[in-house]
Amino acid sequence: MQSNETPVAIVTGAGSGIGRATALALGRVGLNVMLVGRRAGPLEETAGHMASGSEAHCAPMDVSDPASGEEMVAACVACFGRLDVLVNNAGVAPLLPIDQTDAATIENVFMTNAVGPACAIAAAWRVFKKQHAEDRMGRLGHRIVNISTLGTDDPFPGFFAYASSKAAVNLMVRSCALEGKAIGVRAFAIAPGAVETEMLRAIFTKSQLPEANCMTPQQVAEKVTSCVLGELDMENGRTIYMRKD
Repeated sequence: MQSNETPVAIVTGAGSGIGRATALALGRVGLNVMLVGRRAGPLEETAGHMASGSEAHCAPMDVSDPASGEEMVAACVACFGRLDVLVNNAGVAPLLPIDQTDAATIENVFMTNAVGPACAIAAAWRVFKKQHAEDRMGRLGHRIVNISTLGTDDPFPGFFAYASSKAAVNLMVRSCALEGKAIGVRAFAIAPGAVETEMLRAIFTKSQLPEANCMTPQQVAEKVTSCVLGELDMENGRTIYMRKD
């Protein structure tokens, strides 16, 4: 276990898209990062692109398993000795009419998009409390960023399960901001519209949704980084909606 005080982040879904862009962005501003995702290969590829001086470790696991929250936090503390930032990014987004949305789909979507992040927050919270009690808070304090969707404000047809599951992570940050005052936790939800990712292209073709109408993962990652660095502390507890200019 390392003993240095370099801030440490966990980023879920770090093998591609917004998660990868976020991990790389946090590395560039001096954080060490625990990369979490289902597939080891993409995580290792992300690790290979981290900025010089930023250390990354890969933790392959499925966030739809409630046990993953404890597992990723324990792995992070064992590796780096601390945890300062949790970015809940991993998600699934099936595009289905309501009458074609079966129980198995609903369960998978909510376990991945809502239950998984909640379990990760609960596990991280215990570390945050301990670090606060031991006067071991780093220069950033404790930060939680949940990646949500613009669909929580304006749900696109077919996103019945996806948008409703992401609405849960918006409310989580309100609770975290309220309870976190005593231990230096600030929490944010970032809710972008269409972002050019593998997940997007699994449900929309470029003829249906042109690339010019999409944001880049890097734009979302910049917003996450601003939350982590304290540049958006006035938004603590809020959902930050991002629309294509």
